[in-house]
Amino acid sequence: MDQTQQPILQALDLTIGYKKGAKREMKVAGPLQLTVYPGQLICLLGPNGAGKSTLIRTLAGLQPMLHGTVEITGESIHQLKPAEMARKLSMVLTEKVRTGNLNVYSLVALGRYPYTGWLGTLSTADKKVIHWAIEATKTAPFLHRKTDQLSDGENQKVMLARTLAQDTPLIILDEPTAHLDLPNRIELMRLLHQLARQTKKAILLSTHELDLALQAGDQVWLLDAEGKMKQGVPEDLVLDGSFEAAFDKAGFQFDKATGTFNMHEPKDRHIHMIGEGATAFWTRRALQREGFAVSGESQEDDTVEVIVQGDKARWVSKLDGTYTEHHTIADLLAALKAVASAANKAKQRI
Repeated sequence: MDQTQQPILQALDLTIGYKKGAKREMKVAGPLQLTVYPGQLICLLGPNGAGKSTLIRTLAGLQPMLHGTVEITGESIHQLKPAEMARKLSMVLTEKVRTGNLNVYSLVALGRYPYTGWLGTLSTADKKVIHWAIEATKTAPFLHRKTDQLSDGENQKVMLARTLAQDTPLIILDEPTAHLDLPNRIELMRLLHQLARQTKKAILLSTHELDLALQAGDQVWLLDAEGKMKQGVPEDLVLDGSFEAAFDKAGFQFDKATGTFNMHEPKDRHIHMIGEGATAFWTRRALQREGFAVSGESQEDDTVEVIVQGDKARWVSKLDGTYTEHHTIADLLAALKAVASAANKAKQRI
């Protein structure tokens, strides 16, 4: 992306929310200063109820803003006629669109409506764009099926194809991976990342896919439960603690080292683990699941030391000064559980 260019989307002092009567307002978030440049993929993250969908709908002109301005390619969304807006912005919502008896090709072709007029006659150039959208989303296998015969995941791909056929400089998607299985979620996020790079379109999406957003997003907009937003490169927001603060809940913690959440609360059992690589990563996960607090630094109250030797899948534990080799993680866990059980019995006798 080139931030020396003019932004495709810009919001200044934007406050979002709902009007209650003539004078009352219910503020959800803001004031916000937002900018999206050509070729940029922005991932909007935040806990449930933070206002992600409200922000998406407001930026798309589907919901009135409380205060501020929103511009697309330098023009206020309030001054754009519907046909003009449709040539600047396309979007996919989480709600399944009811399209009656249309087949998939006809639905994708509707993306060209802002250019064909009310007659809907497709030119050679229109058909070329439609073909590209179908190929990009891999929706060709079910082109001639009726839209009401599609699964939720297939429907989501078709709606993305229609959006690509609309060929706008800005694409907005609200939870585009919500109905997809893991391989298709990864495929879709990779596709959006590539589209932003190759076509210089600006893409804004809201998602709960934290790990995929960290990998694919050029920028993250992190909206917290109080309506405040942190913006930046994903890795910066991980390192400065913004993710931990935004998703702070009892019972799990965000692990900066792996970019994932630990749902297992550590107990008063400590492991000093030495090692790196894939084997060390999965060993750490297994130990945390068993309730161990795993650290790379030795502590005075460490009861166990685990040494992971490269990716050769060899584990060595140090228990009461005695080194023992283990051939699998299961063997290691069994040995640690036996030590913990013996320690608990000794405490009970005391």
